[in-house]
Amino acid sequence: MTEWLGPEEWRAVALSLKVSLWATLLSLPLGLWVAYVLARRDFWGKQLLNGLVHLPLILPPVVTGYLLLMTFGTTGPIGGLLQQFGITFAFRWTGAALAAAVMAFPLMVRAMRLSIEAVDPKLEQAASTLGASRGWVFLTVTLPLILPGIIAGAILAFAKAMGEFGATITFVSNIPGQTQTVPSAIYAFLQVPGGEASAWRLVLISIAIAMSALLLSEWLARKAATRVGGI
Repeated sequence: MTEWLGPEEWRAVALSLKVSLWATLLSLPLGLWVAYVLARRDFWGKQLLNGLVHLPLILPPVVTGYLLLMTFGTTGPIGGLLQQFGITFAFRWTGAALAAAVMAFPLMVRAMRLSIEAVDPKLEQAASTLGASRGWVFLTVTLPLILPGIIAGAILAFAKAMGEFGATITFVSNIPGQTQTVPSAIYAFLQVPGGEASAWRLVLISIAIAMSALLLSEWLARKAATRVGGI
């Protein structure tokens, strides 16, 4: 790949992989908790929480990026506080990871929520009647059954993070080697004469990653349904 891609293209691919990996890993625990709460709990404000989780799918990505900039920028309420501890998101790759995580979060939660809802609650209730705590029931009964759904959600989130553009470029700009991910690099190459070849190479990589993620997530979803249905 390093021979097929130029140095600038390779840096964009490597940064996208780094951003997507961190975005997926850091949002996975929160995504699992939110998915479990939405699937198994009834409480006031549940629909509001569900709406907030899926809001990034409906809002224009530029709006999401602007809200992130206003919140986590150096003058934002959270960004200004974090800067005192040496943590900066704006115009850094960490900000690209944050933007990618926010945009990919709904897909992750939805995949995991559907997997949890497919598990018969009576299995969890049976374990509870035997004296198991709620946490132990989740670890020994629920988690093994929904594991394919968790993996599928993580894969979809990773693929979405790889393709995130609008929120990222609004929040962290398009700085080569620092915040220029694959979509940003494609956009940049299309703005200069003779950049079409580089853009096409990155487009092919994006298509390959997206298709692989979709196929793998579908296979895992079917496996999860078979596994749960066979109990």
